[in-house]
Amino acid sequence: MQEKIHPRYFRAKVRCSCGETFETGSTKKELKVEVCSKCHPFFTGIQKIIDTAGRVEKFNRKYKINEPEANK
Repeated sequence: MQEKIHPRYFRAKVRCSCGETFETGSTKKELKVEVCSKCHPFFTGIQKIIDTAGRVEKFNRKYKINEPEANK
């Protein structure tokens, strides 16, 4: 293995938007995530839509998709 070409490896603290925190190994000291195993629909069985910064509305405007009649 060559010396001085690999990044440093730290014990990283991971923080989820749901409030869960845990430690893992990473090249960064702190990681912030939107979804973890405590709040991910695959593990919890509860489906929820995470819309960060209006992405759904932006997509609908871009492709000129109308909202369903029930939501108007």
